[in-house]
Amino acid sequence: MSEGGRRLPVYLLLDCSGSMSGDPIEAVRQGVRMLVSDLRGNPQALETAFLSVITFGSSAQQVCPLTELMSFQEPNLEASGSTSLGEALKLLERCLDNEVRKSSPTQKGDWKPLVFLMTDGQPTDNWEMAADSLKQRKLSNIIACAAGSGADAQILKRITEIVVEIHNLQPDSLKAFFKWVSSSIKTTSQSVTQVVADGAPINLPPPPPQIQIVP
Repeated sequence: MSEGGRRLPVYLLLDCSGSMSGDPIEAVRQGVRMLVSDLRGNPQALETAFLSVITFGSSAQQVCPLTELMSFQEPNLEASGSTSLGEALKLLERCLDNEVRKSSPTQKGDWKPLVFLMTDGQPTDNWEMAADSLKQRKLSNIIACAAGSGADAQILKRITEIVVEIHNLQPDSLKAFFKWVSSSIKTTSQSVTQVVADGAPINLPPPPPQIQIVP
């Protein structure tokens, strides 16, 4: 892809707190692997989508900076600690400010980033100001997933209008979420190149039966 090409930045914010240990974190690892493999097989996504991973447990870190799909290296995801959602949201905002190319008079910047946030629990830090800032600045299209009975969809609604629920942490449900994420990225990478207005609402594919949209 040429340096001047417009990218579709995609950020995965993944809860790696202690409650995700065992089968759930293994399903997330497999989900990320499947997602990358799936996107690499799609010419449109391969050309436009760039991927980053931010994990949060007792602290938040960007384990993969924004990278083109062919160069993307799978992060080592380990589950431990608490749920620092606020720190993850602040880190996301910094990454969006620093990594996403803005439009200038001479060239168009990147497409509006896609953010997929998945958490299975209640935040253990102060998250409200970070959530409000992200929602007000509208830097990205955020899709949040409340996974399992410990997650609170209403907290996620403060971050974004697009919230989905998975009712359990079974590997099949988590993998279904990543498959839907992959479909969403492919649909978006297709639509942005078909002259969609920059501010147009995002068009997501219908989720599978394991995933419910929160009204």
